[in-house]
Amino acid sequence: MATIQPKGEKLRQAVKWISAIRREDETRPIPELIREASNQLNLSPKEEEFLRSFYAED
Repeated sequence: MATIQPKGEKLRQAVKWISAIRREDETRPIPELIREASNQLNLSPKEEEFLRSFYAED
């Protein structure tokens, strides 16, 4: 049975996951990590685009 997640929860999980990976290995490219997070968390294209813009501001 699938669990219902609050709106935006997958994005929070993706940011946490990307941050954890970057702490371990700062050389991993952000676009690669966004693609991996998108696949693992089944993000929508809109959510994936948000992550791109979020990390572009850094």
